[in-house]
Amino acid sequence: MRVLRRRFGVTRLRPGQAEVLASVLQGRDTIAVMPTGSGKSLCFQLPALMRDGLTVVVSPLIALMQDQATKLGALDLAPAVLNSAVGDAALDDLAQRHERILLTTPEQLENPEVLDVLRRNRIALFVVDEAHCISQWGHDFRPAYLGLRDAAAALSRPPLLALTATATEAVIDDIVRELGMRDPRVVRAPLFRPNLAYAVEHVSGDAARLDAVRRLVSAQTGAGIVYSATVAVAERLHGALQQTGSRVALYHGRLAATQRRDAQDAFMSGAVDVMVATNAFGMGIDKPDVRFIVHAQSPGSLDAYYQESGRAGRDGDLARCTLVFDEKDKRIHQFFLAGRYPSATDLRRMATMVRETPMDMLSLRAALDDIGIRRLQAGMRMLREFGIVQRDGRGRFSLRDRDEAGVDKIADCYAARSREDHATLQAMLDYARSGSCRWATLLAYYGETDGPERCGICDSCQRLAEVVSHPASDTARAPAALPALPFAKGDAVRARRFGDGIAVDVSEEWVDVRFPDDSVRRFLPQFLRRQRRRAASNASSMPMQGVPESRE
Repeated sequence: MRVLRRRFGVTRLRPGQAEVLASVLQGRDTIAVMPTGSGKSLCFQLPALMRDGLTVVVSPLIALMQDQATKLGALDLAPAVLNSAVGDAALDDLAQRHERILLTTPEQLENPEVLDVLRRNRIALFVVDEAHCISQWGHDFRPAYLGLRDAAAALSRPPLLALTATATEAVIDDIVRELGMRDPRVVRAPLFRPNLAYAVEHVSGDAARLDAVRRLVSAQTGAGIVYSATVAVAERLHGALQQTGSRVALYHGRLAATQRRDAQDAFMSGAVDVMVATNAFGMGIDKPDVRFIVHAQSPGSLDAYYQESGRAGRDGDLARCTLVFDEKDKRIHQFFLAGRYPSATDLRRMATMVRETPMDMLSLRAALDDIGIRRLQAGMRMLREFGIVQRDGRGRFSLRDRDEAGVDKIADCYAARSREDHATLQAMLDYARSGSCRWATLLAYYGETDGPERCGICDSCQRLAEVVSHPASDTARAPAALPALPFAKGDAVRARRFGDGIAVDVSEEWVDVRFPDDSVRRFLPQFLRRQRRRAASNASSMPMQGVPESRE
């Protein structure tokens, strides 16, 4: 605590920090699941001062490393930085053991020369930042992370610290297995952040989406981020917001590195108020005064949504997080999922390529450029784990076992992962369609039981509070004593914004309605009007359940 006060100006630790620090300082493998803004970086910065040796911190993005390096420099802990954007000077400094912290990427740790230099140091701690990137169940899967277990072993296997903002049990299991962690202590800080007000706005069609985003942005003051799932939508939104006079920047993976850096600098400095971006932007960005996040398209998982929306309100003041949801958004993510994993045919092609001549990853990428780098890296990793191929000290793959059945087992494994991915997408869709408390839905997804049953600030809670405080005077629409079930399955109903539909599932709190375009939306009962006649014949042809048929 004396070091914390003197070097970091910290007098009180945040939830979870004390437990993580104690575990790390005891030399134990540790996983810290702590939401954005909860102080994960301190969990390796303090041990770097307290332990003898070099702390290696692996980050997925150069921009994230630059941000961390700036902050460490301000603490008089200037790190060595080793990535594709710097020269060999960092290696020379490391060889002379000048720094206590190294910031690097997983790709650099695949370089034998880098590992040779690092081995001249005593490695006190091996830190994996954004550790969910190692999990193929995770929303930000980075295949290069799969080599970190070998890198840690090459560095005499120091204690490991894995840091992430969110992780389900499946992701935690993946992190433990892929890093080879030994009886790790898992510390979870509370996920609930009472200053984030969540809401969902339903739209139908691109024009309605653009209108909703323009309205939401114009209604807010201060800095904000507008996320989209595709580059094309990001560019359209950027142009539309420019036309309204907003000070807006654009960020996506197809822009040149200088364009991305300029856009990020403009947003961080306040030269622009709004950043329109794909999910390529935001990881590790520490801008405390982000007042709103608008998702113009649904992310593919609640993990991604919580991570991205959690970049708002890091200063503790109120921030609004709104999802603009179109039922057609699910098709985009179904398309993404279809190409995520290698097929049995892909795996056999990979094995065939290294049958006669050992090849490194660069050669494989050139020869199998139609497969895609993520599928290629994931496939080669699984071929190694199943003993079908092997990798030598120079990073070259060669065939070890020609057993075709092994390839089929791997393909079956990926098929199981694909089914789980679709279930993850379904959880995101259920959140968007739900009329329940947004925070309660998020916390239930992560299995957290300590949060509130109702947050009181999300759109669902606000609507319920409005109904309780201001009951409708029209007794035909809002009788003094509502029946246990205000509607029945099969009732023909009308929603003001969406038109006529059929009630397909009913509870005391909400009604699921199927519309002619086969979408299912959830409403509080007071926002529906029963039509004059009951459409029993139509209802009988529709599934009587609370989720759409397309749950495959």
